[in-house]
Amino acid sequence: MRIIGGQFKGKKILEPKDKNTRPLKDMVKESIFNILIHSNKFSINLKDSKILDLFCGVGSFGLEAISRGANFVLFVENYLSVIEILKKNINDLKLNQKCEIINEDILNKIDFNKFNQEFDLIYLDPPFKEKKITLLLNKINQSNILNKNSMIILHRHTSEKDIFPNFVNILEQKNYGNSKIFFMNFLKE
Repeated sequence: MRIIGGQFKGKKILEPKDKNTRPLKDMVKESIFNILIHSNKFSINLKDSKILDLFCGVGSFGLEAISRGANFVLFVENYLSVIEILKKNINDLKLNQKCEIINEDILNKIDFNKFNQEFDLIYLDPPFKEKKITLLLNKINQSNILNKNSMIILHRHTSEKDIFPNFVNILEQKNYGNSKIFFMNFLKE
């Protein structure tokens, strides 16, 4: 696994050794960033953005975003052995000033309002078997963490038949192998 573009292009990212984590494949990651940069369906400026990376694993998405100009990434994960790899990846790239890690159960314990900041982009990469996507989207929608032009990217398995709440606006959907990527925002009330 490596960083594909930007300041740290070509740098390797450590991966987990066990099978409990599903790292974001380079091809899918590259496709996501190509869409973010070149889409005419929405506009997101990575430069100087704040990103919330939920179920972040070893940090592949967030570290790529920083390499491409993001200002700050808040990584949230609760799998301890993966958090140790994430810390090493951040240290190896000397990005401690641009990153924060929260070790917490995203679905059951986290209060998003405690972050006291707004994010430009939220990346959600829950385990493919996770069924509480609607609960998570509701918690995000009820919080004060989205700025007015924010976007959410959700990574799911192509076999999942998620039903989203009516406030979710799907801007684009792409499939890559067994990965299904949703680019979405929330409809304003």
